[in-house]
Amino acid sequence: MFHYTKHTHSTKKVEKTTFTKLEMKESDLEEMIRLNVELVTDDEESIQIIGKQVKNEKLGRSDLTAIDQQGNIILIEIKRDRSDIEGRKEAFEFQAIRYAASYATITTLEEAVNIIYGPYLAQYDQEAIKENLTANEAAMRALTDFLEKNESDWSFNEKQRIILVASDFDEQTLSAVAWLNQNGVDMSCFKLTPYIIDGQIYIDSTRILPVNDPKEFYVNLWTKSTTVKTPSGTTRTKRTLPKIDQLIEWGVVSPGDTIRAKNRQDTGKLTDSGNVVVQGQEISLQNWLKQLYGWSSVQTYMFAIDEKTGKTLSQLREDYMNKLVEEELAATQISNDEIETERPE
Repeated sequence: MFHYTKHTHSTKKVEKTTFTKLEMKESDLEEMIRLNVELVTDDEESIQIIGKQVKNEKLGRSDLTAIDQQGNIILIEIKRDRSDIEGRKEAFEFQAIRYAASYATITTLEEAVNIIYGPYLAQYDQEAIKENLTANEAAMRALTDFLEKNESDWSFNEKQRIILVASDFDEQTLSAVAWLNQNGVDMSCFKLTPYIIDGQIYIDSTRILPVNDPKEFYVNLWTKSTTVKTPSGTTRTKRTLPKIDQLIEWGVVSPGDTIRAKNRQDTGKLTDSGNVVVQGQEISLQNWLKQLYGWSSVQTYMFAIDEKTGKTLSQLREDYMNKLVEEELAATQISNDEIETERPE
């Protein structure tokens, strides 16, 4: 990362630090992610944190537990620095797999509430317990509401997801996770890099796995060390879909447009930066929707509706991208026809 001074056109490298140097414990990272799960997720999905330090039968404790819009349980395991990963007797990814295996035994909402979400609300989020409900009753109501509004097909916890978080990863962990990805295990690695700028802590979050070609992270058995390479080529995934700034640039939506939250009357005015102004305050679409729905993360483009067209941002984006594809195909066909016409008989 570089700091740029506009009037002199000079740059100065901003050196990264470590969470250890910042005297941040693993529990501090855990709480940071619990309250800001968008650090390790994407605004294309809805996430609700439902557990913290959940103990299994063997007395192992998983860091954070969440559920996504499809009803899949997500395990989030956190380590501060690379040294914390390398100093473990058990591999980071295998510890996570062991915890995820115990979550695979949960097959109903009732089990998830009784084992994970109810105790979590009772200990960490008592404000969510309202109307004289018990913790389990409040958890069941919240979980049902979350799945209904996200139009889940109610195939609860048919698969489990794993998210590994650290400021750096060793090659063995990346190699193992890449191989697991290639063989159907839904496991992600997020690298959180801390910086200090003018006395303030900044966190850069980067998903380094999965990549387009997981084989680029395999450790070569015939060399002593392997440099992790940046994957080449682009495959459009959820994390590479055009975001709000691109939609504004395309003219799909415009600054000043009214954006309404799905199934609600709440609205905001879109700004040229892709945020919304609500009651005189500018806020990101994600944070606005999080406040309205009370979830840890919201599928921004599925839950933000353009009042002018009545379509979600996701629908508008898909329509425009399909139009681009059709135009490209038509142009290719015209070009081929011209070549065919010019070809001598």
